[in-house]
Amino acid sequence: MSEEPLIIKKRGEDGNRVITVRIREDILSELDRLAAESNYSRNELINIILRYGIKNIKIE
Repeated sequence: MSEEPLIIKKRGEDGNRVITVRIREDILSELDRLAAESNYSRNELINIILRYGIKNIKIE
């Protein structure tokens, strides 16, 4: 058996950050419904929506 070391990265070094946000119950329910329907996790879906919103927002 090889004696190569197991190399792992420290948590947080994957380009992601953990944050806390407040969200309305009705929006959370819709997110959960969409996540179940699309087979994405809530986290994946939120990131997709945020990425789309950032790319398509227009500030006047």
